[in-house]
Amino acid sequence: MYQYNDFDAAFIAERNRQFRAQVERRIDGSLTEDEFKPLRLMNGLYLQLHAYMLRVAIPYGSLDPAKLRQLAYLAERWDKGYGHFTTRTNIQYNWPQLRDIPDMLDALAEVDMHAIQTSGNTIRNVTSDHFAGAAADELEDPRPVAELIRQWSTDHPEFQFLPRKFKIAVIASDSDRAVMKSHDIGVKIVERDGTRGYEIWVGGGMGRTPMVAKLLKDFVPRADLLPYLESILATYNRLGRRDNKYKARIKITVHENGLDEIRDLVEAEFPRRRAAFSGVDQAWLDRINAAFVTPTLPERDAHAYYAARDADPVFRAWADTNIVPHKHADHGIVTISLKAHGATPGDASAAQMRLVADLAERYGHNDIRASHAQNLVLPHVALADIPAVHAALREAGLATGNIGLASDIIACPGMDYCALATARSIPVAQGIATRLDELKIEHDVGHLQIKISGCINACGHHHVGHIGILGLDRAGVENYQITLGGDASESTAIGTRTGPGFAYDEIVPAIERLIFAYLDLREGPEETFLEAYNRLGLAPFKSALYDHEARAHAAE
Repeated sequence: MYQYNDFDAAFIAERNRQFRAQVERRIDGSLTEDEFKPLRLMNGLYLQLHAYMLRVAIPYGSLDPAKLRQLAYLAERWDKGYGHFTTRTNIQYNWPQLRDIPDMLDALAEVDMHAIQTSGNTIRNVTSDHFAGAAADELEDPRPVAELIRQWSTDHPEFQFLPRKFKIAVIASDSDRAVMKSHDIGVKIVERDGTRGYEIWVGGGMGRTPMVAKLLKDFVPRADLLPYLESILATYNRLGRRDNKYKARIKITVHENGLDEIRDLVEAEFPRRRAAFSGVDQAWLDRINAAFVTPTLPERDAHAYYAARDADPVFRAWADTNIVPHKHADHGIVTISLKAHGATPGDASAAQMRLVADLAERYGHNDIRASHAQNLVLPHVALADIPAVHAALREAGLATGNIGLASDIIACPGMDYCALATARSIPVAQGIATRLDELKIEHDVGHLQIKISGCINACGHHHVGHIGILGLDRAGVENYQITLGGDASESTAIGTRTGPGFAYDEIVPAIERLIFAYLDLREGPEETFLEAYNRLGLAPFKSALYDHEARAHAAE
């Protein structure tokens, strides 16, 4: 991962010094909450239902043991002993005291971390593939490009007060593991006629008006990436709606003006932006590559791994779901589920974080990732060491073998924490996972992505869930709408609403009916839920949800 230099450290130290003074002025009353709000948001500090919440950036999801141990320290020292990993690969602390925030930021700076631009109408934390640098199917490691974008966008004077928040993702594989087409800008590293460059996608987003990004340009040369991104941002900054925050995202700008008009404006802006860079960004990228540490992986005999699979069915079942192939055949990519049945999706205790840090140090070449699916990843583990990793995870309650299965649920914090939420998300996720564990069917069900949001802002990505759940307030009562057929992969699709919503005590049985309907309807165990839905359409699943006979059958 990227190693900070003296400039990076000095920049963060100065930002923290400024914010410490601002916090002191808020506490002594020199600043009102309204005056303090834009200042705290620039530093990742929210005011939630019960307390302030600090959102810490984990750029493109990359961590090392020292960073994860420091995150554990923050959880114990200034919070309630845990942190919450989010769908933007950040970590949130839900219970800090305002007076302690400057000390938390200084502690983060000790390990080259910060909370800058994790909030506000600016370019947020840049995300990428959580298997980057390890995946067998990637063209190259996309994280140096993500780091280039992070450095360029941090405190960029032109883009600190955009019409709305702005999100960028970078991938380098045909398999989209970063939900790239749901971003304001998606960058895909590609090769054309032997030359590396970028596809640029624009106008994706979730929220109350979900849209899939459109291809703006099929090839941007390496030297043109930052000026081209600047041209997009400048065009959006001029055209973006500021009269209505629900219509302020670039997806609406593209929709209202048309992709061709946006492309023409970007292309017109580009020559001036390109001239201003004059190659400086390529020297910048060279420095980043030089400061980007990647592990050297020695060859290892994998016999112990295959012997453990043969001898231990529990280990084999976990390995089948939680390990994917590495680009080196004698290594594996290990995903650590933060979704034990009945647990809060994405929560990790300080002890669990320290354990993962220890495992990364001992077995994982000091590399850890946070995924947008709210799990942790050890991307470089020799197959021979995976049985020992699994044994340690079991002792810590982190060996749930459910990655990609129905209980691997993405869920926002919902009304338990968030001031914007209109319904609970966490208890719904817990209820579904607990019921699946009781039924013992999720391995038979196979790949099924359930995503839950507690309001229309869609932080739980429900629009792109195979089964999406949106919690709303209906006359003071929680009501949960279901969408089907969403897809968060390279075939990104927005789910279709099934019909009327369900009460809080009805939503878990409704999901159960959907799952049993799929098991009855599929053409065989190889056909996934999404494949069955795409083949059959909405009707049979809608019948399972709303038909009274189906309800009676499920009750039996």
